[in-house]
Amino acid sequence: MKRVAVVILNWNGRSFLEQFLPGVVANSPDWCEIIVADNASTDDSVSWLNTHYPHIRQLHNAKNGGFAKGYNDALRQLNTEYFVLLNSDVDVAKNWIEPVIALMDSDVSIAAAQPKIRAFHHPEQFEYAGAAGGFIDKWGFPFCRGRIFDSFESDTGQYNDTCDLFWATGAALFVRRSDWVLAQGLDEDFFAHMEEIDLCWRLRNLGKRICYCPDSVVYHVGGGTLSKQSPKKTFLNFRNNLILLAKNHAPGFFALKIFLRFCIDGIAAWRFLAGGDVGHFWAVARAHFSFYGSLPKTLRKRRALKAQIKNYATSGIYLGSIVKAYFLNGKKKFTDLDPAKFSR
Repeated sequence: MKRVAVVILNWNGRSFLEQFLPGVVANSPDWCEIIVADNASTDDSVSWLNTHYPHIRQLHNAKNGGFAKGYNDALRQLNTEYFVLLNSDVDVAKNWIEPVIALMDSDVSIAAAQPKIRAFHHPEQFEYAGAAGGFIDKWGFPFCRGRIFDSFESDTGQYNDTCDLFWATGAALFVRRSDWVLAQGLDEDFFAHMEEIDLCWRLRNLGKRICYCPDSVVYHVGGGTLSKQSPKKTFLNFRNNLILLAKNHAPGFFALKIFLRFCIDGIAAWRFLAGGDVGHFWAVARAHFSFYGSLPKTLRKRRALKAQIKNYATSGIYLGSIVKAYFLNGKKKFTDLDPAKFSR
């Protein structure tokens, strides 16, 4: 039986499959199985696969339930030791799987890991969705080594160290199957965006490690399903970030955190409006209405998770505000942040 299942979730992505699937096939070792999980595509993705890659296993989801449900439906049918959740718009380099699996093999407490993520169109730069590994500030805002908000660093080897992360990107997410089952997979209410951060936070609260492996490099196009300019993407990011915080934060100051997030997000919404982005302004407003409407359900999830947690994972959280550090203090790089402000 294969040790690793590389699962590409496809939704109307024939062009990406045509461009990037050959590289995945060529650069994956023979102890990996490559699988395309189709999320009820309406283009000719499936017929193209049948014609050009009939030997690749396909899984067919009955409907497009988003990234979270799509992967949950697909992965529950697999029994390999490791899963790799790979976006269809990722170009992989040689030896992209072996170093990450070797790292995870070295310590059974490592539940998930990611490679180095560079930008496909600017390969010298780190890419938005993961870069050199994810962290989070005390208000729940995620950021990466190599990318804070819209500031991208060039990769000069400054993040070539293997290290623990707060979260690993869903663009190329390696997960130990037993830990995926333990955490019960992705939260399908997220639909898409930040569901991998939620998964990693839950795994950390269960005492697991999330790691970064710089010896593996992949190149991500980004925005293959929802572009950055889409108000729907803005809605999902703001709403899901609030749900993420409410579900997983350590006890204490919850009401204060939500109130301050209301203020910070309000400033972001008015900045959108001032810039003429009415759609994004309403997306932030709708995100908050949706979050408050679903808060009873979110708090039920929190209580259920709390029953499994012995010690909340607080290490690796930036104890300042990444918004303040970036916009007011001019700290555009991860290395500009004060290391003493990261909890131990």
